Amino acid sequence: MPLTMAKIGEINIIKRIGGREDTRRFLYNLGFVEGGEICVVTSIGGNVIVDIKGSRVAVSREMALKIII
Repeated sequence: MPLTMAKIGEINIIKRIGGREDTRRFLYNLGFVEGGEICVVTSIGGNVIVDIKGSRVAVSREMALKIII
């Protein structure tokens, strides 16, 4: 399921990252890697703030739909 459907506070594992090569590279540079743990801190209108590798990162709804957990 896409990251936009994750419950707040629940730890999930990233299974796949879709999208174009530049999008995947951008997310990889932010720490979004397959097998990595991710936790949604808050969600506002589909946009999410996540805790990944000890850092909080804001992700747009469009990017969050490309991250499969």
